[in-house]
Amino acid sequence: MTSTSELSLEALEDVAKRIRRDIVTMIAAANSGHPGGSLSAVEIFVVLYFRIARHDPNKPDWPDRDRVILSKGHATPIIYATLAEAGYFPIDELLTFRQLGTRLQGHITTGTPHGVENTAGSLAQGLPYSIGQALAARMDGRDYRVYCVLGDGELNEGSIWEAAMSASHYRLDNLTAIVDRNHIQNDGFGDETLIPQNQRDEHTGAWVRADGHTANIMSLEPLADKWRAFGWHVEEVDGHDLVALIDALEQAKSVKGQPTVIIAHTTKGKGVSFMENNPVFHARAPSPEQLEQALREIG
Repeated sequence: MTSTSELSLEALEDVAKRIRRDIVTMIAAANSGHPGGSLSAVEIFVVLYFRIARHDPNKPDWPDRDRVILSKGHATPIIYATLAEAGYFPIDELLTFRQLGTRLQGHITTGTPHGVENTAGSLAQGLPYSIGQALAARMDGRDYRVYCVLGDGELNEGSIWEAAMSASHYRLDNLTAIVDRNHIQNDGFGDETLIPQNQRDEHTGAWVRADGHTANIMSLEPLADKWRAFGWHVEEVDGHDLVALIDALEQAKSVKGQPTVIIAHTTKGKGVSFMENNPVFHARAPSPEQLEQALREIG
């Protein structure tokens, strides 16, 4: 599709369900992957690829396509499932996820498969890369836009804020960052004096990481004020509300002289009861029984 898609809201909701089913199925088939942060970002990617972004699966290298950058590059199931649904490659190929020698590896690589715009794995690299893409559009006289999807956990990284300062300095109004604010990350401290919620491993006696919630690992609030202080236009929305996401992304197109960040408040593991707000499913595949339950709940 070389122009904005006009799928109905009902059709977009159906796409979201199919993508959620694909995410849990491909991770279960691989017995490996990151379901929580993929499921939380489904509506974000549905709106980008099926309503907002200018792209064409038949011309993946089209110079004037909008760029969608996945900074939290471990959430590969969401980008692979979305690209397959959009027609970049056969949906059946999703079942090759994380198999040796296939195109669908555990972290994304530029152009593999077609439609993947960046290589990621090390967190907090997507926003600096997006700034380069946005500056290139200006220098080349092209009108494509750049959308960068960030995890909230990677906002701990200093390079994010260096990039935020740079984007504001260069007045990159063709750049929109979207923060998947699901409040859970796979990180923590090992010092019980810093994080009282830590507990000792019952077998080794060692202190284990915090509970995985960003508030306990490195508080981000007041997050919106931080972005504003760095010179960004800020929108906050329910990240599972298709209409709210569409409106915020359309609004971003009209902002001039500064980049826009959309803080999308989401639920980790959205759509699967035992994964929702559960740090364990940041990076854990469902069992066969859990897969059956997940598919039933998604519908």
